[in-house]
Amino acid sequence: MKARSDELQVFVSVIESGSISAAAEQVGQTPSAISRTLSRLEAKLDTTLINRTTRRMDLTEEGKFFLEKAKQILAQMDDLEERLAIRQQSPAGRLRINAASPFMLHAVVPYIAEFRTLYPDIHLELNSNDLIIDLLEQSTDVAIRIGTLADSTLHARSLGSSPLNILASPAYLKKHGTPTSVEALAEHALLGFTQTETLNHWPLRHAQGDRLEIDPSVSASSGETLRQLALAGEGIVCLSHFMTHEDIRLKRLQVILPEANSGYRQPINAVYYRNSQLALRIQCFLDFIQKKLARYAS
Repeated sequence: MKARSDELQVFVSVIESGSISAAAEQVGQTPSAISRTLSRLEAKLDTTLINRTTRRMDLTEEGKFFLEKAKQILAQMDDLEERLAIRQQSPAGRLRINAASPFMLHAVVPYIAEFRTLYPDIHLELNSNDLIIDLLEQSTDVAIRIGTLADSTLHARSLGSSPLNILASPAYLKKHGTPTSVEALAEHALLGFTQTETLNHWPLRHAQGDRLEIDPSVSASSGETLRQLALAGEGIVCLSHFMTHEDIRLKRLQVILPEANSGYRQPINAVYYRNSQLALRIQCFLDFIQKKLARYAS
C-alpha cells in the first residue's frame, strides 16, 4: 500500500508542532488517531520514522529523509491546487475542438477573432471532419455534432437547433424555373449526401408524409461541397440555416417551397467524455458559440 497525502500531512504536523497532542489539535483529530496514522504510515513504509518515548520524539535517519521529501510533495500539491484555482478564475490552456467542415467554417471561424480577444490564454486547436470521430482517440476536448445523437457513452450539451431550408441559386431558378410544388422537384436536379441517408430526407410535406426522400442527381459527403454546387447553379439543395444564412441574406441562394417546409430543426450538440463539471475553457467556448448560434437559429 502507498502512503496517502493525509498521512504525509499528519507526519509533518507532528514533527513541526513537536508533539502528537499538538498535531492532533492542529489537524482536528484525536491524539490516538494521530498515533494510529503514524503507525500505519510506518507499516506501509516498512521502517521506523520516529523513535517515540513518553518524554520525547526523535526522527530516525529514515525519518529525516522522509520528512524532507514529504514537505516537498505537500508543497507541490499546494502549488498545483493554487494553479488550478487560478485557471478556474481565468480560463487557459489548449482547447481541441472538432466539428464538421460546414459548422467549423460558418459557425466557428467567423468568431475566432472575437473569442481570442475575450480569452487570450486559451489556445485553440480546430479540427474538421465530416465523419463521427472517437474523441479519446483524437485527443479532442469537445466535438460539435449536428443531428440526433446516437452514442450513449457521450455526455452532451445542447447548443440549440437550426432549421433546414430548400435552396437554389437565382441563376439555377432563372434557367430551370422555380418549382411550385413538392411533386415538381422530380423534374429538377437535386443535390444530396452520399453517406448519411437521413440527410436525403427533406423536411417537406407531401401526400405521403412530412419527409421527402430524394434521389440526388449529384451527391457529396460534405455539406460545404453541396453548398458550393448550389451556389454554382448545379441544382436544388437542402441545407441547414447556420451555414446558409449569409447566402440567403445576400441573395446568393433563394429559399423555395417555404409553405411546404415541415419545420424540422437539426439539433446541435456539444459532446464530451466528462461526467464532472466542465473545465472552464470548455465552458467559456460553449457559452460563446451558443450565443452566436442563437443569432440565426430561425
